[in-house]
Amino acid sequence: MKAFAPAFILFLSLTLSVTAQGLSKTEKKISKIVSTNTPDAIEFLEQVVNINSGSLNLKGVREVGAVFREGFDAIGFETEWEEMPAEMNRAGHLVAKIEGNKGKKLLLIGHLDTVFEENSPFQTFEKLNDSIALAPGGNDMKGGDVMILYALKALYEAGALEGADIQVVFTGDEESTGKPLEISRASLISAAKRADIALGYETSTGFDYATVARRGASGWHLVTEGRRAHSSGVFSERTGAGAIFEMSRILNAFYTQVRGEYGLTFNAGNIQGGTAATYEAASNKGTTFGKTNVVPSHTVVHGGIRALSVEQLKNAKQHMQAIVAKHLPHTEATLSFDDSYPPMAPTEGNKTLALALSKVNQDLGRGAMKTWDPLRRGAADIAFVAPYTDALAGLGALGKGGHTPNESLQLDSMALAIKRAAILMLRLSKDSRDKGGQ
Repeated sequence: MKAFAPAFILFLSLTLSVTAQGLSKTEKKISKIVSTNTPDAIEFLEQVVNINSGSLNLKGVREVGAVFREGFDAIGFETEWEEMPAEMNRAGHLVAKIEGNKGKKLLLIGHLDTVFEENSPFQTFEKLNDSIALAPGGNDMKGGDVMILYALKALYEAGALEGADIQVVFTGDEESTGKPLEISRASLISAAKRADIALGYETSTGFDYATVARRGASGWHLVTEGRRAHSSGVFSERTGAGAIFEMSRILNAFYTQVRGEYGLTFNAGNIQGGTAATYEAASNKGTTFGKTNVVPSHTVVHGGIRALSVEQLKNAKQHMQAIVAKHLPHTEATLSFDDSYPPMAPTEGNKTLALALSKVNQDLGRGAMKTWDPLRRGAADIAFVAPYTDALAGLGALGKGGHTPNESLQLDSMALAIKRAAILMLRLSKDSRDKGGQ
């Protein structure tokens, strides 16, 4: 497999073929509408931030969804709340759409839930000044959701949605994805299969960067077994090496033989080992008991793996399994994987979209854009979409401190961010279709 060269991914220049030409008459109108509506957008943002919508606060997620649903209804979108089965303990998703026959079909992706549950001390929107607000989930990602709504509102008020085909999916469980994924991500994948382009508005990756790739996230579970015996016999032909030495062999081989390819990382998150060891994945907790004069019989490691492409992930899994298969004397080992988020690979189509975004950025008076290092971002819902359509991510609100009690949002960036979103949507939606023979 070819390695992904850092220079190819990290510093792809978007300046070579892009020259600012300025905004069209319609785009100038849209820009003016956004400027007028931005104070309302910030008030709307404060309203939804002040509704707790931790992933497990099902009532709160639904309430935030209802507020956004009213917003989409008001601009002519058909809306639907998609419930999840009760046993999944997740609130569901908001889907809004307009169907037309002109230009590219767009899919816009957001999420309604946050990491801040009802017992969090960080609950309310607080303006520090005219430029910055503390906001639980404001950066990740209610600010991006508001950008989507108010960009579409500007297009609606400018009369620029006629004939457009746009679907919006706001999931209610991005921060703690409901299982099975075949159910919790069914509507998102279905929307992706009919879309020409997907745009993800979760958290800005620096205001002058585009995200053409995000790594996938999977889990791995490794168990080793050895012969329990008195430690005086360890390494003997009768007793063998024991479970902990077998685990050490495997982990060291992972580090020395699998590590190093750009885009691929794997982390051993926790370990239990001894004469008795247990691990419960749901709670990320385990127990262990062992004595220095007893050869350990059981060891468990739970870890995570991230990759930049499906091929890279597949190859890494095969390499790890081959290492596991070579046992020390009188030991056994089993390795299993639990796939969660697939990779969003840096395709040529994604890079073309980044050029289009860079052009909008320049026409709004900013410079050309570069691509963001995928190693600096986690997995996201857009990963489920990426196998089916061209995609861009990291288009959301500008802020910092996500997932912490210091999460903040840069309010003075919202107007420009919404303008950029609206104009990009307009230009992409007006392009001729080429998916599925259209």
